[in-house]
Amino acid sequence: MPIYEYRCDSCGFQKEHLQKMSDEPLTSCPSCSQGTYVKQVSAAGFQLKGTGWYATDFKGSGTPAPRPAETASAPAGGCGGACACHAG
Repeated sequence: MPIYEYRCDSCGFQKEHLQKMSDEPLTSCPSCSQGTYVKQVSAAGFQLKGTGWYATDFKGSGTPAPRPAETASAPAGGCGGACACHAG
């Protein structure tokens, strides 16, 4: 379950809440009981780095996963020619 950060516009109270994504946003401030408790936009707590995930990752095989082949005939932009800008 994600952690959401809330702040009250009336009294300035701020707190993180563990909620399901399907839960309704909280509106009543736990500190002053006003209906001005709003969800804040905050940064994610993780970053994805690297070239991607492969079926052989984390299986303990000891051999690296094969890298995808790069072709010299692929159009610029890395779309492989399968996008709308190359249609027609």
